[in-house]
Amino acid sequence: MKRAGKTRLRVLVLVAAMAAVICWAASAGPASVPAGAALRVLLSKIPGIGRFVQLSEADVAPYGLESIEMIVMQIRLPRIVLGLLVGAGLSATGAAFQGLFRNPLADPYIIGASSGAALGACIGILAAGSRGIGSISAPSSYIPLFAFSGAVVTVAFVYALASVGGRIPTDTFLLAGVVVGSFVWAAVSFLMVVAGEDLPKVVMWLMGSLSAKSWSHVRITAPYVIGGTCALMALGRDLNLIAVGEEPARYMGLDVEKFKKAIIVVGSLITAAVVSTSGLIGFVGLVVPHVARMLIGPDHRSLIPASVLGGATFMVAADTLARVVIPPREIPVGVITAMAGAPFFFYLLRRRKK
Repeated sequence: MKRAGKTRLRVLVLVAAMAAVICWAASAGPASVPAGAALRVLLSKIPGIGRFVQLSEADVAPYGLESIEMIVMQIRLPRIVLGLLVGAGLSATGAAFQGLFRNPLADPYIIGASSGAALGACIGILAAGSRGIGSISAPSSYIPLFAFSGAVVTVAFVYALASVGGRIPTDTFLLAGVVVGSFVWAAVSFLMVVAGEDLPKVVMWLMGSLSAKSWSHVRITAPYVIGGTCALMALGRDLNLIAVGEEPARYMGLDVEKFKKAIIVVGSLITAAVVSTSGLIGFVGLVVPHVARMLIGPDHRSLIPASVLGGATFMVAADTLARVVIPPREIPVGVITAMAGAPFFFYLLRRRKK
């Protein structure tokens, strides 16, 4: 009971940290908005609460109420919500894959989703460019669809390659993901060579960014991340079983092969949806589950929700830093997550070694 109380307290701290980061992200940027004004604008749009929130002239100076609402609600809030979804989806998938594969280095990209999405996005960017790709031409709004399709097709190919008599050996699946991913990255490299004037767009996508995102990107990502994350949470008990080993899990009544397929499919769809709108953002799905495990413990029923909260908070904080470090220029958020995640992961490795 005492341990459960500590877990609830730490989850509440994570919720409070996420709320604070959201308020900071809504106020920070080239057009600085007072944190109190940003918070009141956000609260004013919540049904049932908005009628109790009043904005004074001092709150909206020097921009005015309409400008403040446009900055917060139409420019920054879609980006914040997408950041929450990206961080939550990558972290939940990372925690689930680390439990499924019993590998602390497993992350959402280990099964080839990242390389497939990169190839699809490159094709979409070049198709939307001035020259197109042969007879292929598409508007830039289709790039997320290309990336999503590339990720799903690649993971499906990895799955088919690793399947042996209807079973999915874990080691074989991971090796197939590495091999197929390497081949697909070679295709990405070739497209970068022939990209010409579209190369900067390809590089920016590969570095990961939440810049210039709108509510349409949120609508693309939200169903997969919310539905998939809820599914992973519901499977937390079974993840606890399989983390002990496949044979003990079978003895306790778990259909291991069906369970593997369910986790792989759900995790792949989440990852495909996330990378299709944000590009490749590393270390979130690798590091955040480790931190959550240090705070909450190894029980996946608590670990996955904690990873969701921690990943969402970390992602929004990293994206806000990307906007404010060297204004008016913006750093790709993937650079920020790598700079923060790599040293921390090195610390985790040293700690484990000791």
